[in-house]
Amino acid sequence: MDESKIIKRLKAGEKKALNELYALYSRRIFGFALGYLKQEEDAHDVVQEVFIRLWMTRESLSSDSNPESYLFTLARNYIISTFRKKVSEKEYLKNLRFLVVQNNSDTESQVGYTLLSEKVKALIHSMPEQRRRVYLLSKESGRSNKSIAEELQISVKTVEDHITKARKFLKDHLREYGSLTIFL
Repeated sequence: MDESKIIKRLKAGEKKALNELYALYSRRIFGFALGYLKQEEDAHDVVQEVFIRLWMTRESLSSDSNPESYLFTLARNYIISTFRKKVSEKEYLKNLRFLVVQNNSDTESQVGYTLLSEKVKALIHSMPEQRRRVYLLSKESGRSNKSIAEELQISVKTVEDHITKARKFLKDHLREYGSLTIFL
């Protein structure tokens, strides 16, 4: 199969060319990502992001470019990004636990933390559906605003607006919990 012809067809906006490249490389990219990330869901996300990015940047590809090299470079970059998000999430949880333990070591405070956690879940559940989806994809799944916008077919600005309103909503309804809500 002549990959330069596939690239030319892809640049012309032919979706079948994207499907052909997907068929050629998706399993190998999945295996590559899984080798580093160790979780199938994360590896599937990398494959999806790579081919979305390929489609979005198709017009800037050089006709003589090596698609394999380009795709694996994209995959490597998304793997690194995934590691960074996981480190950030771990640091966030570590800091939250430290704050709770440091400031609230007695049983009453632990009960307060449990109540806060339940209150946050209830508040998130009470948000409008789209705002709740955006907030959960952002905060619990660690997805970028851009990938959320692409998945939900809304603008990045709309994603940012939903996140801002969700944070404000949570802060306004959690004032009684004081310093425990500092990370929201």
